[in-house]
Amino acid sequence: MAFRKPPDGGWGWVIVVVSFFTQFLCYGSPLAVGVLYLEWLDAFGEGKGKTAWVGSLANGIGLLASPVCSICVSSFGARPVAIFSGFMVAGGLMMSSFAPNIYFLYVSYGIVVGLGCGLLYTATVTITCQYFDKRRGLALGLISTGSSVGLFIYAALQRELIELYGLDGCLLIVGALSLNILACGSLMRPLESSSSPPPEKMFVDKVPDQYFVYHEKEKTVEENISILEKGYIDEKSVNNVPDCKQDSILNKNALSSINVNEKDTYKKKVVEQTNFCKQLAKRKWQLYLTYWKETMVLFKNKVFSALFVAILLFDIGGFPPSLLMEDVARSANISEDDYYMPLISIIGIMTTVGKLILGILADFKWVNTLYLYVTTLLMTGVALFAIPFAKSYLTLAMLSGILGFLTGNWSIFPYVTTKTVGIEKLTHAYGILMFFAGLGNSLGPPIVGWFYDWTQEYNTAFYFSGFCVLLGGFLLLLAALPCWNACTNQSSKLPPNTYSYKVASNA
Repeated sequence: MAFRKPPDGGWGWVIVVVSFFTQFLCYGSPLAVGVLYLEWLDAFGEGKGKTAWVGSLANGIGLLASPVCSICVSSFGARPVAIFSGFMVAGGLMMSSFAPNIYFLYVSYGIVVGLGCGLLYTATVTITCQYFDKRRGLALGLISTGSSVGLFIYAALQRELIELYGLDGCLLIVGALSLNILACGSLMRPLESSSSPPPEKMFVDKVPDQYFVYHEKEKTVEENISILEKGYIDEKSVNNVPDCKQDSILNKNALSSINVNEKDTYKKKVVEQTNFCKQLAKRKWQLYLTYWKETMVLFKNKVFSALFVAILLFDIGGFPPSLLMEDVARSANISEDDYYMPLISIIGIMTTVGKLILGILADFKWVNTLYLYVTTLLMTGVALFAIPFAKSYLTLAMLSGILGFLTGNWSIFPYVTTKTVGIEKLTHAYGILMFFAGLGNSLGPPIVGWFYDWTQEYNTAFYFSGFCVLLGGFLLLLAALPCWNACTNQSSKLPPNTYSYKVASNA
């Protein structure tokens, strides 16, 4: 399919609006799952670690399945995928209201809703990139705030709905709201070129050359049959011998020669098809080998290797507060009268602010994006170490705001990845990093919950989380120090498409 030049406006702004609301509607409940987490603890009586798997799967499965999501959007288009995923998210939320146990929630809320969110995220980003080129950064920044605004609003909304209608009624209403994704998806008009070739021509052009070889051979067989039949008729008319025996002999000879030709042709077809399949399999195998070779080349870059460890440890340690902060407040015996706003709502609104401010800072030439990202990691680790000492709503609210702001470093993560591996390898490298980010999202909350189940307090759990984030930050900082470039000439050993991160003022 051919696409026009991105208009950088026009219907593209409609795409931005509907993509914003799509992320708002699909990610609102999964990101604010901490409110539901408390209700599931009371309803099913399972351990905190086992219950935390529901929210961690909902937020991590989309990243883990990002390659599958990309293939679906590339194959079917953004609009069909968005509409189908809207049914998935809404259906998963509604099914969760009838969950008889925690294991049912693993599938209905964790996998179905999580996979639907992953598909919708890929669809919104893809369609937005098709409509914008010069203003692509602005457009992507606007739609990415939809999930953070959804976290802010859904945290308070779900709490209110639980008080009015109970947990089951809350999930049914939130699922019904998610059906508005279908309306948003229907407006994601593909950017097709009006001068594209007609479908018939495109179909013919895509037919393998091997097909025409087979077609010509089949045509040759048909011509041979017609020639034999014509020769037999002419000979019979010339001789005019009404001898049944002669007719049967000629018939038999003709059929035998036809059968021989057909068998030869069939054997040739089988041989050629077998060779074609072998060549196709060999070509695919070469592609897989190339992919793994390129992956190994990426990991030879010390900064990329440190970045992969840092994002994994950051999500293991930095994601649990957004899921468990409400339970931390309840465990600290904070009175509900002191609750002016859900802590998850504070995290959501400050994440939006953090994405915008950190994104703006990354555009300044004098700011080194890698050092900026490392700074957010180190500050996140310190904030996580401070959570066990917070015994009031005010201190927990301040820490929630700080953690939310620092979590906005997702907006500069693509900048860091691009500077590390180059624009040519960005897609490959970013897919690998997002897979490990999803793995961290999936493992973080259950690990913190298991620490609580073992120790019956959150202090050890958040010390562990803070240690993970600090370790990732220090490893990334050490890998990016300029002294490495002075000691080793690593950048010359790497292919031109992959280079070491050189710390400079204009990074």
